[in-house]
Amino acid sequence: MDLVSLVERIGEAPTAALFGLITGITFGVAAQRSRFCLRAATVEFARGRMEDKVAVWLLTFSTALVWVQAAQLMGLMNGADARMMAVPGSWSGAIIGGLMFGAGMVLARGCSGRLLVLAATGNLRSVVSGLIFAVVAQMSLSGLLSPLRDKLAALWITEGGRNMNLLTTFGLPEYGGLVLGLICAVFALVLARRHRIGAARLVFASGVGFAVALGWVLTYALSQVAFEPVQIESATFTGPSAHTLMFFLDRNAVLEFDVGLVPGVFIGAMIAAALAGEMKIQAFDGPVTMRKAMIGAALMGFGGMLAGGCAIGAGVTGGSIFVGTAWAALFFMWVGAMATDFLIDQRTASARAA
Repeated sequence: MDLVSLVERIGEAPTAALFGLITGITFGVAAQRSRFCLRAATVEFARGRMEDKVAVWLLTFSTALVWVQAAQLMGLMNGADARMMAVPGSWSGAIIGGLMFGAGMVLARGCSGRLLVLAATGNLRSVVSGLIFAVVAQMSLSGLLSPLRDKLAALWITEGGRNMNLLTTFGLPEYGGLVLGLICAVFALVLARRHRIGAARLVFASGVGFAVALGWVLTYALSQVAFEPVQIESATFTGPSAHTLMFFLDRNAVLEFDVGLVPGVFIGAMIAAALAGEMKIQAFDGPVTMRKAMIGAALMGFGGMLAGGCAIGAGVTGGSIFVGTAWAALFFMWVGAMATDFLIDQRTASARAA
């Protein structure tokens, strides 16, 4: 069945949700098996090490660049049509939101995408944190916190009515993104070999990057045949978590890519964990851990919405099409995470050791 026939049979919105589900399942399986986590990579780096967690994150990021940029060169998608590129971006949002999100993911012991994956394996801490994240994200999108988000985002925006395309800004050729991705992938593989990361984990790490490209390609293809405008998008968890929450609370909510993505990640991660025998009920270690996780989830909910995306949405999905504010948000997520680890986790560990 071709895409036109599929759309005619089930409709545009259900097709978008189906594509979200497919992207989500692919992401969930790959993320669970590779143990991909930006928080783990930043903490490892902050403590002066570049080992398996940094290697896995870098391989995911680089393969996303490779898959997405190759798809663009082949005409399978066009990043310029993506919403995050076609509308003005916020530098102030990327800086402030990135710092907040980075701090939050260290406190919550996982970024929003990682929390969703862990929740699927029976981690109750991640279930609670994920719900708080989704509620605060919705409040930041159109609720009590939205005026503050709008005010902070408006402090410094990109010029020209669009976001900044870093490849164009720096005068790089069309294949420049692909070359950069390949260089980063080689470096990641060198790190992986040095720390003896198994081939299966590397394949799944690259699978996370592939899932990002898959989302871009599927939504772009749908936009070419749909009668109504279709948002070209891929894996991200700030907006989709809020939209999915409202879908189950509002009878007037409609199906869309986001509504398929979040359940898809949960299903994929659950299947992967069950097949590997890694399903296990886990709770909070104590009240201190609970408070940190709840505060961290709230920071991620507001910070991710302000930054224009989470560690996946801005850090990998937006980064893969070289959105200027997405790269800025990713940088400040690293800064916020490393500072929080140094000021809180490392100092706490040192005090206990003393």
